[in-house]
Amino acid sequence: MIDLHDLRERPEQYQQACDNKRIAFNVRAFLELDAEYRRVRSEVESMRAAQNSVSKEIPKLQGAEKEQKLAEMKGLAERVKEGGLTLKDLEDRWTKEQLRIASIPLDGVPVGKDDTQNRPNRFWGEVPKPSFEIRDHVRLGKELDLFDIERGVKIAGARSYFLKGDGTRLQHAILSLAMDTLHKSGYLLMDPPHIVNYEAMMATGYFPGGEEMAYHLDERDDGLHLIGTAEVPVASYHSNEILSLEELPKRYAGYSPCYRREAGAYGKDTQGLYRVHQFYKVEQVAFCKADPEESMKLHHELLGNAEKVLQLLELPYRVVDVCTGDMGQGQVYKHDIETWMPSRNAYGETHSCSSFYDFQARRLNTRYKDSSGKNVFCYTLNNTCIASPRVLIPLLENHQNADGSVTIPKALRPYMGGQEAIVAKK
Repeated sequence: MIDLHDLRERPEQYQQACDNKRIAFNVRAFLELDAEYRRVRSEVESMRAAQNSVSKEIPKLQGAEKEQKLAEMKGLAERVKEGGLTLKDLEDRWTKEQLRIASIPLDGVPVGKDDTQNRPNRFWGEVPKPSFEIRDHVRLGKELDLFDIERGVKIAGARSYFLKGDGTRLQHAILSLAMDTLHKSGYLLMDPPHIVNYEAMMATGYFPGGEEMAYHLDERDDGLHLIGTAEVPVASYHSNEILSLEELPKRYAGYSPCYRREAGAYGKDTQGLYRVHQFYKVEQVAFCKADPEESMKLHHELLGNAEKVLQLLELPYRVVDVCTGDMGQGQVYKHDIETWMPSRNAYGETHSCSSFYDFQARRLNTRYKDSSGKNVFCYTLNNTCIASPRVLIPLLENHQNADGSVTIPKALRPYMGGQEAIVAKK
């Protein structure tokens, strides 16, 4: 949600933000609704004040004067009722429309239509150039008995899978490495609820607009949804709270299973583990004071944590500046990390780091008291530290050997009982 005072002062910039983010929204039409809502609200409030004034006068009156005031009161009550109904309709539309307005990206964010126009920022690691035939992760998974996609599809439909054996162990090792890395950096680990209400999805910016991507529970638990990221419950942790300035910034690491319907992705990335309905993530969520400089510093801290884990996994990657057309409604600044995937001969997205300023906090009503005692909306940020099984794609493919085995990165070996490689069972 955006600051309406700012919108009224800079409507052209907000219209440009909506256009650049490919969000169909008419700012001028909303401002007309906003003006009408405020006008009717003022009229209704004035009539209610008059109603209260007259009601206090009546007990003091007698005779014709009292009858006149009672008639006046009756007519006033009818107008208040009619005005209240009009105001309720306007307020519902006014509130609903606010949830569709995009925040303004920071200066320097590249303008572009979609992810093809994201701008590479920097690279880490060398892309391997093996002298042997590259096996893709699907083939490696079959030959090393790490996962079973066919039986997953048989039981749960498309984009489903079983991890098993060393595949399961490898995933848990990666997630544990990420959690330990963040714990050592002072992040508070959280295992949050996996089922949340509509308000949590709305407050973090996923609703309205993202309903088709979320799993909605049935009529027995209507209004509840499975999370697609721990960002939703962890960011909602401080909803309707006022924090102290001294406790900011707050740093959290939410570990959870995640569920996404992938609606609209028909025929896209259907092979293997890249785009699936169920996965695990370690998600970083941070709250800080309303200071662009502190937010930027924290943004690069979160981004650096994810890079550190990828470096420990010895995986080549690049960081890209995300363009406006690939940004979400509330994001003001965003980077993606794309990790090298040999079978694609390309980098594939594995992480997203986002700054929201006060967009989420306004919906969450998460504030802090500044040094003057004034309540101010926090700034929020989030970034994937690791997501699996997608990360298994570059890990298996980049660390494969000519004999079909996969070398386990040194950082993971303590989590796998000292095991140095995954080899085919005879």
